[in-house]
Order: sequence, then structure tokens, then C-alpha cells
Amino acid sequence: MFTAYVVVGVTAIVADAGIAVADLLRARFVLANSAEVGVPPSWLPWLAGLKAAGAAGLLAGLLGARPLGSAAAAGLVLFFVGAVAAHVRARVFHNIAFPLGYLTLNAAALAVGMTV
Repeated sequence: MFTAYVVVGVTAIVADAGIAVADLLRARFVLANSAEVGVPPSWLPWLAGLKAAGAAGLLAGLLGARPLGSAAAAGLVLFFVGAVAAHVRARVFHNIAFPLGYLTLNAAALAVGMTV
């Protein structure tokens, strides 16, 4: 089970950190998606900070601070529940797979982290 914890954890860290960087760099797809769901561009640095903090917390969990890792995973799950809700509220379904994918990945990190 520890191997699954490491694999899922590292995958979640890379994914969450990657999308945080895309937010900070104001990647074209991030700006387009944000506009579609009604998120102002001024929010992007704050949202990136939350994602980066979550990735850092997951890393801390892998390095031994398991409660912090679990808290980070739970925070990321809540974050991406909000992202999915924003898509549903705006009726933007053509790319809802992306926040659902992040939600699923972070939920898996939480679930596996709670069993180790």
C-alpha cells in the first residue's frame, strides 16, 4: 500500500504543481477556461497559491508529515469540488473532465494516504 501512496502522491503533486504554474503564467487555456466559468483573472494568483500550497502539503506528507499531507489532500479535494461546481453553475461541460480529473486524483491521494 505504501507504493500506491507514493505513486498517487507524486502524481498528484506533479499535476497540482503543474496547474499552479500554468495559473501563475496565465496560460492561454487557463485564461479561456476561467473566463468561461466566470472566474476573474485577478483571482488566478490566489488560486495558484492554493494549488501550490496543496502540492507542498502533499509533498510534506510523503516526507513524513502524514497529517499535513492528509489535510492538504482534503483541501485540494474541496478546491476541486468548487471548480467542478463552478463549471456546473456556468453550464460549461465541454471541459469539465479537467477539474473532475484533478478532483479524482486528489481524492485518491486522500484515500490512499488515510490507509497508510
